[in-house]
Amino acid sequence: MNDRVILVTGAASGIGAACLRAMAGPGTAFLVHTRRNREGAEAMAGFARAHGARAETILADIADPATPDALVAAALARFGRLDVVVANAGFADRTPLLEQNEAAFARSFDTILWAFLRLARAASPLVTAAEHGRIIAISSFVAHVFRPDVVGFPTTAAAKAGMEALARSLAIEIAASGATVNCVAPGFTRKDATGHSAFTPEQWRAVVENIPLGRLGTPEDVAAAVAFLASPAAGYITGQVLHVNGGLV
Repeated sequence: MNDRVILVTGAASGIGAACLRAMAGPGTAFLVHTRRNREGAEAMAGFARAHGARAETILADIADPATPDALVAAALARFGRLDVVVANAGFADRTPLLEQNEAAFARSFDTILWAFLRLARAASPLVTAAEHGRIIAISSFVAHVFRPDVVGFPTTAAAKAGMEALARSLAIEIAASGATVNCVAPGFTRKDATGHSAFTPEQWRAVVENIPLGRLGTPEDVAAAVAFLASPAAGYITGQVLHVNGGLV
């Protein structure tokens, strides 16, 4: 018997994997999505099972318009329901805006904004039928912090800002069901040891100097916020953006 069925996109590593670890336990079931990191997804599914949860993996490109419907259908086929969606899959593009081409701009929107819209639309009928339905989108500080001393990610910022607006709109549309929709906006977050880094060690040190708490965030910092918003205790919180950024403004 599954008390909660949880879909986490981009769950093979980083923040997505930390979200799974934070919520795995008896009575939960996970659909572990990744674009191509099969090994990482299987490892996370194994972690979930070792902690009393059920878990299945699925590989698909979240930017493909057919993928969100396929993910929701897979959750329904494998577990019979879907209670919580954590829309985490995405990427960051540091290219300056005036150097960006339209194809790269479209890629950011396809992977972040459009993917979230399609996934939320596909999942909403199941989430709104759940007792504690939750949709949680992973946004980013880049949609809020625009300073000359903080590196910018302009197309990512535009896509994440749009995602936040969609989440707030959806929160109003489905509020009568009792389901909630929120965003978590991480600040600069430490990558997995094997993960790709956007900065050199020297650049990371400069980044930390701009963070009031004096350290980078961790995937676990972000996952703790996600796990709270996914819990029954967060049932009166909707349409919000929770910043997990060490005080970066």
